[in-house]
Amino acid sequence: QGQLVESGGGSVQAGGSLRLSCVASSHTYSSACMGWFREAPGKEREGVASIDSDGETDVADTVKGRFTISKDDAKNTLYLQMNSLKPEDTAMYYCVAGMLDPRTIGRTWSRAAEYDHWGQGTQVTVSS
Repeated sequence: QGQLVESGGGSVQAGGSLRLSCVASSHTYSSACMGWFREAPGKEREGVASIDSDGETDVADTVKGRFTISKDDAKNTLYLQMNSLKPEDTAMYYCVAGMLDPRTIGRTWSRAAEYDHWGQGTQVTVSS
């Protein structure tokens, strides 16, 4: 069964940085695509970034230039480096994995329904 365990969330002031980590079971890590979603109270769930098995990445416009997604295949671990954090980045962040179609991944990576496996989430709070 797929398992994703996030860590690295916390509270930080605006302008600060955090790095989220997600350790995946071997089976789950072999998925075609892994990524991060976030959900804030009263807002829709948002795809933040994704990375496919070849290392190709997609990043939401709202975080482009500030957040970087990466992975370490030797450790079955996904990362999200978050810099220049803003109060509007406050949310629960979820690690996800799924077998997305490589032919359409550029259009589908940000759709929550595409992902079969979800972590429990880690809270990120940014104060002004």
